[in-house]
Amino acid sequence: MTDTRRLFYLDNLRVALTMLLVAHHVGQAYGPTGGSWPIQEAARAAILGPLFTIDRSFFMSLFFLISGFFSAASYDAKGGRAFVRSRLLRLGLPVVVWALLMIPLQLFVFGAPGGGAKAWPIDVGHLWFLEHLLLFSLVYALWRGIRGSRTPAVVTEARPPRTWAILAFAILLAPISGLIRIPFPVDRWVYLLGFFRVAFADVPRDLAFFVLGLIAYRRQWLSRFSSRAGRAWLAVAVLLAALIAIYDLGLHDVVPIGEPAWGTLYVFWESVFCCAACIGLLVLFRDKVTAHGRLAAALSRSQYAAYIVHVPVILAFQYAALQATLPPLAKFVLVTLASIPATFAVAYAVRKPLHL
Repeated sequence: MTDTRRLFYLDNLRVALTMLLVAHHVGQAYGPTGGSWPIQEAARAAILGPLFTIDRSFFMSLFFLISGFFSAASYDAKGGRAFVRSRLLRLGLPVVVWALLMIPLQLFVFGAPGGGAKAWPIDVGHLWFLEHLLLFSLVYALWRGIRGSRTPAVVTEARPPRTWAILAFAILLAPISGLIRIPFPVDRWVYLLGFFRVAFADVPRDLAFFVLGLIAYRRQWLSRFSSRAGRAWLAVAVLLAALIAIYDLGLHDVVPIGEPAWGTLYVFWESVFCCAACIGLLVLFRDKVTAHGRLAAALSRSQYAAYIVHVPVILAFQYAALQATLPPLAKFVLVTLASIPATFAVAYAVRKPLHL
């Protein structure tokens, strides 16, 4: 069985992704985002547009892949009942607490939609990730329970997917995402049962990468990708990111691609980019970012709490910067530089009391 305690590079990668998430949410107030955010500045930095596109195309799916990897390991170590109990406490309890905190804010600050008594959802905000991860984990536990003794208790080393298989997966995923996005465009959120927050546009990709994480653990793919392959996929990701940034920042005025052609091209770009970025970053961190000194250990222990508490920390700094006479890009940089260490400091302080 894989000793997950030694996979420090995955801890470091989750910390880096959380820092990127903080920067992404900081940019919601200062860039041309398609989503909603409580604080909105009048001036916008167009250069932040590609950041949103690139970020949203891979980083939550990479979170799901890593979570799937550790979910399989956790189930093997704990067994079904203990695994379900730990998932309910670790994932479900923070969502419930956050929802209880949001109810008075919705009642007395934000108000019900339309200002009427119409039923309105409980907004769990960014903790949608925990809701989805809890659901995926419970379904996985059910599947393992149904299979029973036929599920192997040990991992087996297998050849990682070849280039043609990865491209085939990306090409298959793209039209599935594209079809879902006809009725549910990007950034359209719905609330199932009034509290389960879903952006269906991203569900196929996120679910697929969670399942890939489960398979990657069972077949030990993360340790068997060659460094050369990792560098090649990372180069592909950088090239694709550069192309979308160039197009977004000006090329679309020279070579306009209208809908639905753009939507079709985008979902294929997104699928290939997501695969390339995930493989490239996993191999890069496996080979180069394995340090686990005192600072890295403290950051990794606080990463989960940082994910939960980062939004109020960001909002505090954004509110403090409202009256500053600075360009939006400068505000983005300053608030990001302040929010990242502050988020991890708050997370470190609340982690033990809140058992996160």
